[in-house]
Parts: sequence; structure tokens; C-alpha cells
Amino acid sequence: MPATQRDESNLLDAGVLARIRGMDLLARTVVEGFVLGLHRSPFRGFSVEFAEYRPYVPGDDIKHIDWRVYARTDRHYLKLYEEETNLSCQLVLDASASMGDTPAGPVSKLGYATRLCACLAYFMTRQRDAVGLTIFDRKVRQTLPARLRSSHLQRILSELESCTAGAATDLAAPLHQAAEVMERSGMIMLVSDFLADLDGLEIALQHLRHVGHDLIAFQILSPDEREFPFEGDVEFTDPETGLVRRVSGRSVRDTYRSALAAHQERLATILAGARVDHVLIGTDEPLQVALAAYLHRRSLRPS
Repeated sequence: MPATQRDESNLLDAGVLARIRGMDLLARTVVEGFVLGLHRSPFRGFSVEFAEYRPYVPGDDIKHIDWRVYARTDRHYLKLYEEETNLSCQLVLDASASMGDTPAGPVSKLGYATRLCACLAYFMTRQRDAVGLTIFDRKVRQTLPARLRSSHLQRILSELESCTAGAATDLAAPLHQAAEVMERSGMIMLVSDFLADLDGLEIALQHLRHVGHDLIAFQILSPDEREFPFEGDVEFTDPETGLVRRVSGRSVRDTYRSALAAHQERLATILAGARVDHVLIGTDEPLQVALAAYLHRRSLRPS
């Protein structure tokens, strides 16, 4: 098979990603593989610019035409400058203790979430969207405002690479904090397992919506959390309280699944009420699921 037509899916596999060291390399590997595969995806009809150029339209100043590109393509393109941006995007990452829990699988939820954020940041930068990063547990730990600079992207990737799990989760308070400090309206991507007290979440999301933000929620769960496949006696430790319980997996499976289903139903209701897109992703799933979801949401925004 020609190199340009090879299957890139193995590059996006969670097991492969866990072995790639360095957020920059990982983001480049995933995003470039995803871009090469766009022509095979159901999103191929979206109009998304990945280069640092846009087509010339009548009325544009011809001094910004890149004549070297014209010589190669016989088409007129304008070179974009650093201050030009399509959209302001803020990644809001839950780095609480529960996200650092490592069930069976290649990466923890936090490991997967930081990789996801790295890929989204790299992907958005390629689209000429300004990107920022907010990291929280029960409070905001770090905020980098949205910028469109390669040096800013490198700082975001560095923060993600060094990110560790922190304290217990509070979903509402950090979102109120984030709404107060974000400089201008745009898109917010909230990345969390959402396995926390949901009281107050809807009001916090409405606060973000009131400021003018468009929101998409990526919920990251492990296969064990979604399926609860345990059969024999299993010891569980709550990463946020330290509470240890030993149970029979088979005997509590139905109870666990019912409780999770009720939690998910309430979460879905809250997100729908706040007009937030909900994308559920397992840590065993390829990251192009999240990239495609973002691309879809991006395409729905007015130009």
C-alpha cells in the first residue's frame, strides 16, 4: 500500500500513545495521522483550514499574498499573522485525585486526558485558533490565557506533561473561577471524569454560557468504570478519601451499574439543560474520537 494511503489508526491507539514520550511528539503524531485520515471520515465535508494561509478573496490587500505559494499552486493565498485568529479556545482540565486513578489499561484517566488536551491544543493551533489551558481540582491550580503563538503552545504542552493528580474534585467552584478570568468569549472544552458531586454544576455551566462561551464536555472513563467486569473479591480504594472497601465484584455489579446509569442520566440532563455537548470517551479509545467531536462542534459555530 502506498505510504500516503497507509492506515494511521495504529498511531492513535491508546496503547501506542502510552509509549510515546513527549507531548509535542505525541500531539504531532496523532493530529497529523488524523488529518491524513480526514478524507475517510464522516467529517470530510467540513471546511477547516489547517495551514497558515487562507484563500484570497476580492477586497483583500494584495500585499499579503504569498507569491511563493502562488508559484507552487497557481492559486492566491494570504499569509496569516500571529495576531489573526478564528476562535478563542480554553481547555479546562480536571486534575483531581480521582483522575489519577490507574485501573487496568495503558494509561490513567489523567494520562489520557492530558494527551487529549495536548492533541486538541496542537490541532487548534493548526487551525489558527488561540488556545489556553486551565487546570483544576477543588480550585483552579493554573491558568494560561488563550494565545496564538508557537511558544505559548509549547508552554501548554509543558504544563500538560508535568501535570499530576491533586486534591478532591469540586466541579462547580473552579468553573465559576474560570468564568471570571477568561478574557473573551469563545469555546471551552471541559475534560473530566465527572464522577463527583453534581450539585451546583448546572449553575456554573450557565455562568460560562452567560459570559458567551460555547461549551463541549469530554467525559473520560476507564473500561473498568464503565463495565465493572470484576468477578471475585476486589479491594477498592477511594483516591480522594482514602477509604478502602473489599467487595465481591459479582455481587455488587448490578448495584454499581445502576448507580452509574443514574449518575450519567443526571449528568446528561444537566449538560443538555446548559446546552453543553457531551462526549463520552473511554481510555481505551483512539483520540481521533475527541478530535472529530471538536471538529464537528467547531464547524457549527458561525464564521
